[in-house]
Amino acid sequence: MTAKDPSKQLLSPIHQQAVNNASAPAYCAAGHAVSYQTLSQQVIAITEQLRALGLTAGDRLACVSFNNPRLLALYWACVDTGILFCPISPRFAPRQIIELINTHQYQHYWLEPTQDTGLEHLQLKQLLQSQQTSNVVDIDFNLLSSNQAVLVDSTRAVNAILTSGSSGTPKAAAHSLANHIASAAGSSELIELAIEDRWLLSLPLFHIGGLAILNRCAIAGACVVFEDKSLTLAQQLSRDKISHLSLVSAQLQQLLHADSENNNDSLGRVKAMLLGGGAISADLLAELAKRDIKAYTSYGMTEMGSQITTGIAHGDGASGKPLSGRELKIIDGKIWVKGECLFLGYLVKGGFNLPVDQAGWFYTKDLGHFDANGNLCIDGRADNMFISGGENIQPEEIETALKLHPKISDAIVFPQADHQFGCLPAAIIKLAKDPANQPSEAELTEFLANKIARFKRPRCYYPWPEVSSAGIKVIRKQVIAAVKA
Repeated sequence: MTAKDPSKQLLSPIHQQAVNNASAPAYCAAGHAVSYQTLSQQVIAITEQLRALGLTAGDRLACVSFNNPRLLALYWACVDTGILFCPISPRFAPRQIIELINTHQYQHYWLEPTQDTGLEHLQLKQLLQSQQTSNVVDIDFNLLSSNQAVLVDSTRAVNAILTSGSSGTPKAAAHSLANHIASAAGSSELIELAIEDRWLLSLPLFHIGGLAILNRCAIAGACVVFEDKSLTLAQQLSRDKISHLSLVSAQLQQLLHADSENNNDSLGRVKAMLLGGGAISADLLAELAKRDIKAYTSYGMTEMGSQITTGIAHGDGASGKPLSGRELKIIDGKIWVKGECLFLGYLVKGGFNLPVDQAGWFYTKDLGHFDANGNLCIDGRADNMFISGGENIQPEEIETALKLHPKISDAIVFPQADHQFGCLPAAIIKLAKDPANQPSEAELTEFLANKIARFKRPRCYYPWPEVSSAGIKVIRKQVIAAVKA
């Protein structure tokens, strides 16, 4: 056994905040705030229970739950103990959850006790109880401990986040606390976060974007605000004094429309907004500028702990420049990354597998280029490209153009067989509002006329099918298969 490196030993961010800013709110749920001091004592009590149950550093704990304060506290207890926090979306079917637990060898599991007690939840409990490979973990979250927090090794694994799993079983990417600290440090270069700030947790903790919000806030001493489903987004922004949030353009459009109709200013306290979902229209950016709200776009991925590049949103679809702690290069249009944020590897039996080249570069399978200002522009996924009549077609370019239409909230483009050209682009579109008010093919052809080349324009349009999703990302292969069927 090698000796621990003292330089890597530190106090977990929430315990450090309990020392520096004990009374500051660590999180807010349903309008009720909990201080860093209380959260610290709760987390220490959870770590004592986990150890009493026989869990040790390196064990893998599956946590099947939607966002709630208990899941937050359990994550920080895993940071303290070196137990891997392995969140799983409850939207997965029970047998899929069992498959994930077995595939990734999660030895223990925790189910949110107040979760919906419907048939699927009961089925999951029964299936888990019948398994011989994992043990249930019961925690009393009401306990507080007066004991002191201990230093932790920032280089050891603390979580495993499932990748989107567009095909096959999702991989589990493991990160260390050092990865998260580096990620938060880079993010704060552009998106400043202070002790008085509040970031809305609009992304699930089984997604790297949600976990990144937890880490950013704890490191800065800011407050995590849980979504309140009893309120509209506009109402919650006002009540909970939200200063930071992550949105897609469709949500922003709805917020601005609601404010206009109700003569309200729900975004009045918002300082910074991280926008996802592709290009942002000039009209939306102009509305934000009127309110003096800084809007940012970014490119990120699970394996790099969330943000890789970030920049001020200009409406051109660019994703900004690499943040500190990250390196990014483009070879033959393909994006490679490395740096302090790079994950420890995918979970395998007995450890991790980190697929990098000899120089430590990780191939993202994303395609991109730098614009004239040195900002990264994402061109799509290498495995989504297809050829039509001898021309390369990148579906994401067409999808980005379609999503600029005010009636379209999402789009997926795929190749459809054609006897003359081999295949032609077809599009599946999800409408932002009334499904009966779908734009005509002629209207869409005219809309795309000055945005993409003629040969890239879809020749056929399909309505969005009814498909279930376990994560926050749409599984494009599932949507395409449903349309083809």
